[in-house]
Amino acid sequence: MSVNISTQVRQTTSREKKKHQRFNPRLLVLLIPPLIWLSVFLFTPYVALFLNSFWKVDFGTIVHTFTWDNYTKFFTNDLYYGTLLKTLKIASLVTIFSVMLSYPLAYFINFKVKKNKQLMYTLVIIPLWVSYLVRAYAWKIVLGQDGILNSVLISIGIIHKPLEVFLYSPYAVVLALTHIYTPWVLMSIYTSLEHIPRNLQEASKDLGAGRFRTFFKVILPLSLPGVIAGATFAFVLTMGDFLAPQLLGGTSSMMISNVVYSLFGVANNWPLGSTIGIVTLGLVLVILEVTHRLEKRTSSFENVKENKGV
Repeated sequence: MSVNISTQVRQTTSREKKKHQRFNPRLLVLLIPPLIWLSVFLFTPYVALFLNSFWKVDFGTIVHTFTWDNYTKFFTNDLYYGTLLKTLKIASLVTIFSVMLSYPLAYFINFKVKKNKQLMYTLVIIPLWVSYLVRAYAWKIVLGQDGILNSVLISIGIIHKPLEVFLYSPYAVVLALTHIYTPWVLMSIYTSLEHIPRNLQEASKDLGAGRFRTFFKVILPLSLPGVIAGATFAFVLTMGDFLAPQLLGGTSSMMISNVVYSLFGVANNWPLGSTIGIVTLGLVLVILEVTHRLEKRTSSFENVKENKGV
């Protein structure tokens, strides 16, 4: 009797799945507007960028002649691939510092703050309410020769004249971008910590695990998807940033987006700029795929599904 009931349940479930898998014409009508929007404003520019990367420039005029010279020039010229490597280094530093600042703060708000938790969280993400441009210029005011930092150091007698090392350097770029993207990383980590069941933490303590062991064996593994998502967000956005390096880094701290900007603007070399854009896009897509796989592997829900053989 129980076998027949389980068989009927499986058959009913199978019929329900087939019913939901049937094509619904109304769904196509709803999908047409977003598909048109994506095709016109996303896929078409990418295709145009890809095609442009195979053209060449002859005396300031784009010639539609197929060539690999742009890709050869990118991978053989230190200005281009070297700038990309420098961009990867800056993006990695910004990501590391953003996670190092965000995780302890998110942990403190989530587990230690008992009253006014939402107020504390709001105060942390308040910088997001301020324009990106304003925040970048604020760091220029802080780090400049006549800025706040130099003025404070002179007033307390540490230095006798303003220092020029604070501004127009890679350190200034890393500092500003870390400040700009830390709230985004914090939101991702905070959300991940908030979804950890508190009974797991209590069970760990009941089984004799101390505070540090509970953190490293329970809390940290379960919060890794949020850490990976936030780190990916900071890394990818830093890769495409060109305003902060231009305002705070100067020519010595130029990033790959600044090179693309100059090639499309001053140099009027759209094919080479398109080539760099395509290479950077491909690298970002690889990074997104790797982090997506890592996020799935560290996700507790996915692990449960794999263990059950779903």
